[in-house]
Amino acid sequence: MKWTVLSDNRAQRADIVTEHGLSILLETERTRVLLDTGASNCFLRNASTLGIDLTQVDYVFISHGHADHAGGLRDFLQMNNRARIIVAPDALAGAYYSKRGTLHSITTVWPSFPVGRVVEIGQGSEVGEGLHILTDIPQIHPMPQGNRHLYVKNKQGDFVRDDFRHEIALYVDGLLFTGCAHNGLENILAACPWPVHTVLGGFHLLDGCESDEELTALATRLLASYPQTRFYTSHCTGDHAFAVMHEVMHDHLQAFFSGVEVAVP
Repeated sequence: MKWTVLSDNRAQRADIVTEHGLSILLETERTRVLLDTGASNCFLRNASTLGIDLTQVDYVFISHGHADHAGGLRDFLQMNNRARIIVAPDALAGAYYSKRGTLHSITTVWPSFPVGRVVEIGQGSEVGEGLHILTDIPQIHPMPQGNRHLYVKNKQGDFVRDDFRHEIALYVDGLLFTGCAHNGLENILAACPWPVHTVLGGFHLLDGCESDEELTALATRLLASYPQTRFYTSHCTGDHAFAVMHEVMHDHLQAFFSGVEVAVP
């Protein structure tokens, strides 16, 4: 198994472009899955720089309806005529907004989907090739406090707090992809009935939201409950939040950047 970060907020190479978005190519022995598509065609440009052929992608997994994770889907569909799109129905139907700073839409503008290319996942299931989709994530552990800025516009035109029913997670061969983990990292792990050796994605731990004490407690719980698991994050995990948790988790918590490639035994 190998995964390559194609779009992220950060990079360590001058020839790799960045954006506020996330896209990762996951390659297993059986299949190639694009995990989210970032906010734009940034992931396509980086794939070209890295010599990666995205025409051979089999599936695109869209973790939720926010534009920084699905905004590049339109460009992807123009160059790939075979991949099936895995997405939750609520992600396609929702109107999402952020009140962080000024009120602004973060809703994905969805492209017209070719017939037969979309797999709408309303309940947890396996989608060929060992791809397990996790839905109905329990909210039994603390939720990220940055969620307080995020809203859904309902049919009456009112803004109500987002409950993140549109967020799904993916498990394949011991790897758990969290998207942004709006439902909370511990809750997503609790929804996964299989052993996890790698957790990959954003953790939605924005700097200035959780206290250092809360971050330390979270890191301590993760290390105690999942001592054999490696956690890889960036995108919506703040630099300070990462540093505080790394003090507890050490090598069990690692940062990724656009252009990073990791092979998992």
